[in-house]
Amino acid sequence: MKTLREYITDAVEKKVAIGHFNISNMEGLWGVFNAARKLNVPVIIGVSEGERDFVGVRQVAVLVKSLREEFDYPIFLNADHTYSFDRVKEAIDAGFDAVIFDGAKLSFEENVALATQCVDYARSVGRDVLVEGELGFIGQSSKVLDEIPAGVLLDEHSLTDPVKAKEFVDQSHVDMLAPAVGNFHGMLRGGVDPKLNIARIKEISLSTGVPLVLHGGSGNSDDDFRAAIENGVAIVHINTELRVAYKQGLQKGLADNPDEIAPYKFLKSAVEAVEAVAEAKLKVFNGI
Repeated sequence: MKTLREYITDAVEKKVAIGHFNISNMEGLWGVFNAARKLNVPVIIGVSEGERDFVGVRQVAVLVKSLREEFDYPIFLNADHTYSFDRVKEAIDAGFDAVIFDGAKLSFEENVALATQCVDYARSVGRDVLVEGELGFIGQSSKVLDEIPAGVLLDEHSLTDPVKAKEFVDQSHVDMLAPAVGNFHGMLRGGVDPKLNIARIKEISLSTGVPLVLHGGSGNSDDDFRAAIENGVAIVHINTELRVAYKQGLQKGLADNPDEIAPYKFLKSAVEAVEAVAEAKLKVFNGI
């Protein structure tokens, strides 16, 4: 089986993107995995610090590894939005395939220094662990929003600067970069977020020469996804839409089976709801 790095390289060459879906439990994991297998495309499971604390750092690593080995399938695990070197190290030591050091709220110099420390550690462990850096603040919470998150500005002057992005990548040596390009975490209650700045994505891609990662994909349009992928995005993150689908699926399962007490029976609708969203996104990301 190819490595995650090789699958990302393939995605860049083919002008497609790997779907990255956050999970908090087994239902979410099975929903995403079922969707990926149905379409026969690689997939990344993401767990934020909060999600890792709930599922278990080592536990989720074992779960994903077990699926990869049992089904001989390209499913990978990423430590999403990690805010300290210690927690990056924790994920790498547990066997994660990739980590994100999120220093977006730090000064540029602090961000570079800590990202570099993370890269150096990842290179020292004897296996290929990818490190993603983040430059530009896009909020921190995957939830349904009434307005754009505080501190997130979508004007051109507030987006990630291609020159600074190149400087960041050149100094830190991160493998991938998550920029601010009109995206933000969570999604607006109406379900449709403002358009992405595709021109800025292209500029950052050309200046840095590394694969770009689009965070906060929930709420973005299919056309924006396609344009972003065409111009340098190799991974797209989806979380909020999965959370909404899971909750609605759970509510349906409970409503349809009010007397049922076996979780594996009333949770089936939640798995199916997550699978449906993941499948729809994977089709767009992979041009299916």
